[in-house]
Amino acid sequence: MSAYEAMPDAQIEAILCSRMESIRLNRNITQADLAREAGVSTRTIRRMEQGEGISLATFIRVLKAFKLLDRLDLLLPPEQVQPIERVQKAARRRERASGKRKRDSDNTHWTWGDE
Repeated sequence: MSAYEAMPDAQIEAILCSRMESIRLNRNITQADLAREAGVSTRTIRRMEQGEGISLATFIRVLKAFKLLDRLDLLLPPEQVQPIERVQKAARRRERASGKRKRDSDNTHWTWGDE
């Protein structure tokens, strides 16, 4: 179990934002310079560093400005399909989830309609 699993979303967000601030400071970049490079306002960078929340688009822009976009593969690695699975599934990619199926005990008794 990851340490993050027990944390509320706001705490995880605060940790990520704090790390972004540390990266900026360690690279000796001002908030204004980072904002200019990321194409966002200085206020947005300030809000990010205070853990007040940013959009996913802003998060990506800041990663680009830091030249850390390749780290997204660590965050969400692409699903690996084994060659044999590809053959078995005839290279068909899932397009939707089926959801949870009801167990027989959950279903009401059904008939053919002629009873």
